[in-house]
Amino acid sequence: MLKLFKEGKDWVSALCIPYNERSRYSVENSNKGATMPRVVTREEWEKARKELLAKEKELTRARDALNAERRRLPMVELDKEYILDGKDGKAKLIDLFEGHSQLIVYHFMFDPSWDKGCEGCSMIVDSMGHLAHLQARDTSLILVSQAPFSKIEPFKKQMGWNVPWFSSYDSDFNYDFEATSDGVQHQGVSVFLRDGDKIYHTYSTYLRGVDILFTPFNYLDLTPFGRQETWEDSPDGYPQKPPYEWWRHHDNYDHLQHHHSCCHSRKGNS
Repeated sequence: MLKLFKEGKDWVSALCIPYNERSRYSVENSNKGATMPRVVTREEWEKARKELLAKEKELTRARDALNAERRRLPMVELDKEYILDGKDGKAKLIDLFEGHSQLIVYHFMFDPSWDKGCEGCSMIVDSMGHLAHLQARDTSLILVSQAPFSKIEPFKKQMGWNVPWFSSYDSDFNYDFEATSDGVQHQGVSVFLRDGDKIYHTYSTYLRGVDILFTPFNYLDLTPFGRQETWEDSPDGYPQKPPYEWWRHHDNYDHLQHHHSCCHSRKGNS
């Protein structure tokens, strides 16, 4: 339908490593011995920081301009009815707006053959805040996966999430919006606008397009070592490892088995 996946095949292939294959990689939780940033005086630091701040402000203005263009995109009326499966049974796409005029769908990678959902998508859902903030702007947010709801429900309970989650297993939804193509799952976001009983598709983005939703990455981007992945442009000697391989579900990181506290105990994350 959208045909947006002409490039980035290697990125998709790496992202789609099944969770049971990724588990063979060990995650180290130490950067001991890594190269450190150079040490300067406070005055030198302030000068460098102000130079970077000017570039950050340029990026902010550029992002504002891009968002303005996105708000001016045309839209397409949906000519097909989609029936999805959720905790209350079958539901039409229009029902998932829950009375709001806007609906954001996060395409959560969960192949019907998998027992658990994608670690990267899980990282994004871990960071989703209270939906009341979106609802205050007349907007609903849901997750949609191709896996049957019988697999989604226990995994959602394991992860402790409250975001509404629906299965597109018996519909063309994933295929029509390129969340599944050529047998491969894709993470992405699609946005819909409702006018009465009519639904319009206004926007979709995939792959690095959802990078902004990775809150842990946004925090790591503020740190000296960044995301610590090999694709990043970092000084020689900075800690870097292949991307994707270190991702885990929040209750399956090696360091949680060694560092106990009242917030992160082995019992609490089992």
